[in-house]
Amino acid sequence: MMIPLVALIRKDLRLFLSDRRAVIMSFVAPIMIAAFFGYIFGGNGGKTETSRIAVLVVDQDTSAISRAIFADLAANKSLDVKASEPDPAREAVRKGTATVAVVLPKDFGASAGRAFFRTENKPEIALLYDPSHSAEQGMVQGILTGSVMQVVSREMFNGTTGQAVVRESLSQIDRSSGLAPADKRSLHDLLQSVEQWNERAQAAGASGQTGLSTGLTVPYRIREEAVTARTGVQYNGYAHSFGGMSVQFILFMGIDVGIGVLLQRQRGLWKRLRAAPISRGLLLGSRAISAAMISMLILLVVFGVARIVFGVRIEGSMPGFLGVCVAFSLMTAAFGLLVAALGKTPEATRGLSIFVTLILVMLGGAWVPAFIFPQWLQTVTMFVPTRWAMDGFDAMTWRGLGFSAAIGPIAALLGSTAVFGALAVSRFRWEAEG
Repeated sequence: MMIPLVALIRKDLRLFLSDRRAVIMSFVAPIMIAAFFGYIFGGNGGKTETSRIAVLVVDQDTSAISRAIFADLAANKSLDVKASEPDPAREAVRKGTATVAVVLPKDFGASAGRAFFRTENKPEIALLYDPSHSAEQGMVQGILTGSVMQVVSREMFNGTTGQAVVRESLSQIDRSSGLAPADKRSLHDLLQSVEQWNERAQAAGASGQTGLSTGLTVPYRIREEAVTARTGVQYNGYAHSFGGMSVQFILFMGIDVGIGVLLQRQRGLWKRLRAAPISRGLLLGSRAISAAMISMLILLVVFGVARIVFGVRIEGSMPGFLGVCVAFSLMTAAFGLLVAALGKTPEATRGLSIFVTLILVMLGGAWVPAFIFPQWLQTVTMFVPTRWAMDGFDAMTWRGLGFSAAIGPIAALLGSTAVFGALAVSRFRWEAEG
C-alpha cells in the first residue's frame, strides 16, 4: 500500500514542479503582495508615514480668533489644511478631493467669546465631510474642538476681543432681569476677575513677564507604549500581511488541486484508476497529502523570505507555529478535494470556488484585521477556518504567545479538515456526469 501511495504523491509533486512559471508565482505572488500590505500597515517598526487628511477651512469671520484657529489646524501634522470659499469647499468634498470642510461663520470670534462664559447663542461651525471617510471626520472634529477651546480661552483671558467681550457681558448682566440675584452676583464676580486678570496680564507683558498666553489645554499627556511579544521589540506590520497573503494564495492553490481532479475525471483518468487495485481512500489520500506538502512548502518559503528580508520573527512557540502550518496545509488539501467533489465541470467550478475563497479570506482577516469588523460579524468569523489560521499565525509571530495559544487554531483547522474531507469522500464521483 505504501509503494502506490508514494508513487502517486511523487507524481503530483512532479506535476507541480514541472510548470516552472506556476511554481515561481506560487512563491512570488504572496511575497510581493504581503510586502505591499505590510508596508501600508506600518512595516518593520509598526509606524509608517500616513497621508494627511485634506481639510478646507472657510473663514467667513476673519477675526483674530478665526485666524488663530486656522493657524492651529494648519500646524497639526495629521492635517493638510487649505483656505477656501463656501461653494468651492462644498464641491471639493462632493468630488472627494477634500475629506472635510470647516466653515467658521461670520462673527464667530465674538459669539464664541460670549458663549465661553454663558450658554446661550452659541455660534455654529459647519462641518462638511465625505461620508466614505467618517473616521477621518471624527478625527478632524476632535482636533477642531481642541483648537477652538485653546484659541478662544487664550483670547478671552489675554486678547483684545476678550476684554471687549468681558466689558460687554458685565454691562448686559447689570441690565439683565432674567438672572437670579445670586447667579448675577456670581457671574459678575467671575467676569470682573477675568477683567482684572487681563489688566495684570497686560501689565506683566509690558514688563517682559509672561501670563496665561496659551489658553486652556488638555490637562494631561499621553505616554504611548505598543505592547508586543517582548519589551523593546517593535511591532512588525509585515507579520500579519505575510500570514494573510499565505492563507489567500495557498487556498488558491487548493482550488487548483480541485480543478485538476475535475480535469482528470473529465478525461477519464479516475475511471481507469478505479479499475486498478487501488482503493478510493488511497487515491484521494495521496492527492490530499501531496497538496498538503505543497502548501507546507509554500508556507515555509514565504515565511523564510519574510524572516530574511523583512525581519518577521517567530516570537512565540516554534512548535506552535509549525503546528498551525501543518493544520492549515491539511485543511487546504481537504478544501481542494471538496471543490473536486462538489464541482461538476472545471469551468463552472473555478469561478464559484474563487468567490468562496475570497469570502473566506476576507472574513478571516487576511486583508484587514478582523477586529475592525462589527461585533456581530466578528462572532460569525469564529466559524470560519481562515480566521483561526490568521489568529494562530499572529499569536506565534508578533504576539509572541506560547504553544497553548496555538492549540485552539490547530484544533479548529483540523476539525475543518475532518469535515471537508468527510464531505469530499462521501460526495466524490469517479466519472464525469454526462
